[in-house]
Amino acid sequence: MKIAQVAPLYESVPPKLYGGTERVVSFLTEELVRQGHEVDLFASGDSVTKARLRPICEKALRLQGKNVIDPLAPHFRMIEMVLQEAQDFDIVHFHIDYLHYAATRRESVTALTTLHGRLDIPELRPLYREFTDMNLVSISNAQRAPIHWANWIATVYHGVPMRMFTPEYKPGKYLAFLGRICADKGIGRAIEIAKHTGVQLKVAAKVDAADREYYESIIRRQLDHPLVEFVGEISDEEKSEFLGNSLALLFPINWPEPFGLAMIEAMACGTPVIAYPMGSVPEVVEEGRTGYLVETIPEAAAAVERAGSFDRRTCRRIFEERFSVRRMCADYLKVYERLIEKEPLVPSETPSGDIICAA
Repeated sequence: MKIAQVAPLYESVPPKLYGGTERVVSFLTEELVRQGHEVDLFASGDSVTKARLRPICEKALRLQGKNVIDPLAPHFRMIEMVLQEAQDFDIVHFHIDYLHYAATRRESVTALTTLHGRLDIPELRPLYREFTDMNLVSISNAQRAPIHWANWIATVYHGVPMRMFTPEYKPGKYLAFLGRICADKGIGRAIEIAKHTGVQLKVAAKVDAADREYYESIIRRQLDHPLVEFVGEISDEEKSEFLGNSLALLFPINWPEPFGLAMIEAMACGTPVIAYPMGSVPEVVEEGRTGYLVETIPEAAAAVERAGSFDRRTCRRIFEERFSVRRMCADYLKVYERLIEKEPLVPSETPSGDIICAA
């Protein structure tokens, strides 16, 4: 199968440090190549892949900092490049949100779009009422809820390479927080949980420019607490040790998380996830088997106490069954084949409709 993967240009594929969408695109691309498919990856020039790299800009836009004034310009150039060659591919898989919709509508191209972000934004409702012909894939059932009537053809949960994470079956002595420092991700709650339990918290996180004020005015002084260690951004190579040697991953989010890659990265290490049940979390975390669902700081503290006797081997086994990159790739190939064969695709009326997933 000849496949085009079209990635955002803000980070490389895979990203050097933080970056969820680009990381998933990388995992999928490399697995498709490993299985013998011919893949072109449209991405930033500093991306690393076994596919045929089609560089759009020299390096990831975020790394260029203030040198990038209009980040949309290279994305629209990329869309034009992709559509000029669209007939050379059996399928074009977009990961750039809605940027390509108007152009794709006017071309005879077999395409789908995986939406990676939140959809509870008012301006999106009229947009998706207009573009009812776009083939959409969600990354959780919960993600669909704000526009559940859109043209959803599948839900495909993320997956990561099994060999990327080495499980650690002995519980660690610290709590882990992995991701971004922002109110949505619940870093404040994580610090409160550490204080409540007296267990050290290690924070491996980035601070985006958009969250700088929140970090400086609210969080920075809280990181000075003796129980809190701020590690900063870490690479994929560092995650296995960071997560595997922890007692639990804290995921006390305060927003409708579309998926939450850090949760399955922790599971791959055999590490339980202690999470607030918002967005995708109840679909990803199995109570008592891969983690604990909590709604208050005291409930989270109680879960921390139970984490020491957690069955980490079962956690790793469930990860392998539900969230491996092979399973994700197999699910996407089923979607590709349906679209290429032009099988009838009926939009799901509810998030529990036409779903491909590991559950």
